[in-house]
Amino acid sequence: MRGGIKMSGKIHNWEQKLDFFHLDGVHGQTQMSDSLLVAILLCISGGFQDTYTYNCREGVFANAQTGNMALLGQNLAMGNWPMTLRYLVPVAAFAAGIYFSQKIRLRYKERQMIHWRQIVILLEIIVLFLTGFLPQEWNLLANIMVSFVCAMQVQSFRKVMGNSYATTMCIGNLRIATELFCNYRATGQREVLKTSLLYFSLIAVFIAGAAARGVMTLRLQEKAIWLCCPVLLAAFVIMFIKNRDLM
Repeated sequence: MRGGIKMSGKIHNWEQKLDFFHLDGVHGQTQMSDSLLVAILLCISGGFQDTYTYNCREGVFANAQTGNMALLGQNLAMGNWPMTLRYLVPVAAFAAGIYFSQKIRLRYKERQMIHWRQIVILLEIIVLFLTGFLPQEWNLLANIMVSFVCAMQVQSFRKVMGNSYATTMCIGNLRIATELFCNYRATGQREVLKTSLLYFSLIAVFIAGAAARGVMTLRLQEKAIWLCCPVLLAAFVIMFIKNRDLM
């Protein structure tokens, strides 16, 4: 009990340190799964997953399915069937991950002991851990597994402090951040600036995670994906502690 109280106090201190991004009418009403701390951890993991598959698994994107679709169309037009399959499979796995994540939500959203998003995170950890055992000869399967995980994460975690965002890709976050900054320049509203900086900060975390983990990928090769597991586990534990405090 004391350990749980002490950990809860540490999380509260983190929330106070991150309170610059406090948005009136949002902070205090947001689920822990939508908190900034969890979003930071998920963005770190999301940035690494794309770096991992691109650097270590034959240049395939786990998150940026638009890029995979473009390369799919190009190879399809050229009649390069092996390369067409290479880019088709992660797209299909991404779609399957979204479907599976939604099924989890519909089935377990009423559970009290554990949040359905925590179930998604546990599945992510298991799948990514198993991916680290696959050799280069199994890159196609590895890309399927990582794309599947990315899809589950982007489908399950779509808000931070009441604002829509993505943990595994940056184009939408960049669009919103820039639009809000333009609006701030036009109106001078501080709350708009805070939200804009929130998005820019998440983009910076994503890039930093991709850069740092990219170096580790070059060193650890296939097993580098294991570095995502403790990051996701931290997000899982934080959500669990908060859920227990609220019950």
